[in-house]
Amino acid sequence: MPSIELDRERSVLRVTFSAFERLMMLRRRPLEVPFAAVTTVSAEPGWTSQVLGIRKGLVVSGYLKLATFRHPDGTRRLVTMRRGRPLLRIRLSQQTYDELLLSTPEAPALATALDRARGVSS
Repeated sequence: MPSIELDRERSVLRVTFSAFERLMMLRRRPLEVPFAAVTTVSAEPGWTSQVLGIRKGLVVSGYLKLATFRHPDGTRRLVTMRRGRPLLRIRLSQQTYDELLLSTPEAPALATALDRARGVSS
């Protein structure tokens, strides 16, 4: 699972991936996203079954997704999902990815904290 930190001093969301996740998603470095680029944040109970698009990375059907996806409508997603774990959905503006889908047990708390850090009341 990725490590997700809110750096309030620099106003960035930092996502650090394990070596295995980096290998599967072809990422070399942690992902940093300015709070200002976050348009919406939500916590979902788990796995999404929506069509994500064409992938580059690893998908174990029904269990694990570690990949980047491009939907036919142009939406670009970075996905690290595991079945049975809460999901943090972050929509972005003017970034490499349009959406991040990240499985983490702390999804509800992180969604609330990120909204607060961005100055959005829940």
